[in-house]
Amino acid sequence: MRARHRWLVTGAAAGALALLPGTAFAWGTPGASNGEKKETSGTRDGSALVSKVVYSGSTSGARGDGDGRGALQPVGDWSPPACWYEPRSAEQFRDYVEGMYEETINTPGQHSYAKQSVGMFRDDYKDGTYKNYNLDKKDEGSFWVAVRDEDRRMEPEAQACDKQPFWVENGDPVPAENAVTPEVLAELAYNRVRLPAVEVTLRPEAATKVNLPTWAWLDRTRFRETSVTASIAAGGLNIQATTTARPVSLRLEPGTPDAETFPASGECTIDADGSIGEPYSQGKTDLTPPCGLKYLRSSGNGTFTLRATITWDISWTGTGGAGGDLPDGTFGDDQAVTVQEIQAVNR
Repeated sequence: MRARHRWLVTGAAAGALALLPGTAFAWGTPGASNGEKKETSGTRDGSALVSKVVYSGSTSGARGDGDGRGALQPVGDWSPPACWYEPRSAEQFRDYVEGMYEETINTPGQHSYAKQSVGMFRDDYKDGTYKNYNLDKKDEGSFWVAVRDEDRRMEPEAQACDKQPFWVENGDPVPAENAVTPEVLAELAYNRVRLPAVEVTLRPEAATKVNLPTWAWLDRTRFRETSVTASIAAGGLNIQATTTARPVSLRLEPGTPDAETFPASGECTIDADGSIGEPYSQGKTDLTPPCGLKYLRSSGNGTFTLRATITWDISWTGTGGAGGDLPDGTFGDDQAVTVQEIQAVNR
């Protein structure tokens, strides 16, 4: 039997087609399916086929859209999958491999080794281990292919899905870790949740004073339950999962050890009405804020960097009644705080 090779197939954004023995075969990337956009089923993007996972909900693309929204940062060592496996019909797989082969063969200046390599890869599925891409069994199963998260392509985890495309009969378990299931889709959706910028309202607003309690709160209309749904319909598979983030607390870090927080832990929990902290109003000057801080020295000619971080509780539900919890996530922002000495007037 012909020796099996592993290939890296790079997309158009990465430059010319490259086929490197000993490297993981990467079917494509999910970049074109981020956010509300839904890619055309089975389309090619240069020499790669984009992921068929579609995202919808509170997403603004893999890197955000410049409006201050940002991604969840998981608490602990866990992270969403950097690669996974998706099904393709026999026809889709044939069209992709044949298109890749024609592109390589007909590219001017393409190295003869690349042509030979892609030819060997094609032969394995056309006339070798598989016969004519299993088209005579097209209703009995599908090919499963490795897909890499393009935003994490340089991470070692992105190279973990190193199986050659393989055939799975309908109803059989997929013999690969991170094959798409509702739970894997939920984990992928986790990586697409986008949250609003965290800027707390402070009173006093322009500049606070040394030893003066500063009230802090968040607008509850901005920090509400947020969800993203990931779905895939390919190779006879049709499943989805929705990942939901719920705000639970706000942590304040004053930016200097010469400060106190209210409460002392610096963790302000969310109230029953969804608010965090309490707005300052006239007559509360001598009261202790339920959420806030007090600086014990001046910031001089500069400012202190206040870090405000929201913790989000993450859960998911999916096809077939599946569901559960995922690790908490956080998202925070910095804001400058000016602290002045209280000026006393001597008569």
